[in-house]
Amino acid sequence: MNAALDYLLHLADNALVLGQRNAEWCGHGPILEEDIALANVSLDLIGQARLLYQLAATLKGGDCTEDQLAYFRDTHQFRNYTLLELPQHGALSGYAQASPDYATTIVRNFLYSALMALLWEALEKSANADLAAIAAKSLKEVRYHLRHSRDWLVRLGDGTDESHVRSQAALDHLFPYTQEFWVQSPAEMAAIEAGIGVEVATLQADWDAIVDAALAEATLVRPALGGYVTEGKNGIHSEHLGFLLAEMQSLARAHPHGVW
Repeated sequence: MNAALDYLLHLADNALVLGQRNAEWCGHGPILEEDIALANVSLDLIGQARLLYQLAATLKGGDCTEDQLAYFRDTHQFRNYTLLELPQHGALSGYAQASPDYATTIVRNFLYSALMALLWEALEKSANADLAAIAAKSLKEVRYHLRHSRDWLVRLGDGTDESHVRSQAALDHLFPYTQEFWVQSPAEMAAIEAGIGVEVATLQADWDAIVDAALAEATLVRPALGGYVTEGKNGIHSEHLGFLLAEMQSLARAHPHGVW
């Protein structure tokens, strides 16, 4: 049960945190269609997180609920990839600049969706029937997320001089964080041994093929890897997650017995 619970929280936290980041574009999209598109992507991700948290709460038992898992855990208890918690601005557009950078959003959505399109497909064969059902539903959604982000990656990378430079800068900044994908956490290893999870490293060659083909079409250069490998899925996060959770959790924590 613990193997399944920890693994479900990893998957759920990924979806919730990226869903929250994409939701920041609501009302601020570069064009109306993209405002709506990113809101829909965010709703898909939060919907995936809800299903996973509900299943995790059932396994945990007692009075545990999906809301408790989303709103009443602290930063060190979250198991999402560090890539997903990074802000839409910062080093790419000036650290103190508040304006979100659309290239950052597109590159991150592409890199993560390319992984999840493979992972959800593999998880359709999970020994946990409930997780397999969630994977089947999520796969349909993430294939749209991948198509959407890939189309924009090509459009921006092979677009104007400015859009190309900003896309390459976003890729250079974010790509090293993908190294975390391929280093198994204890939760992932336990889930694999239980037949519940998937060894993500087996998906790397297919992920590379998806990424390399898109980057070639977008006339972008794949950055070299190296340096520190982040450990968000082990609970070691950047400073940015605390700010994200403070905003997301504030209402629930201020009114812990509120009912809507």
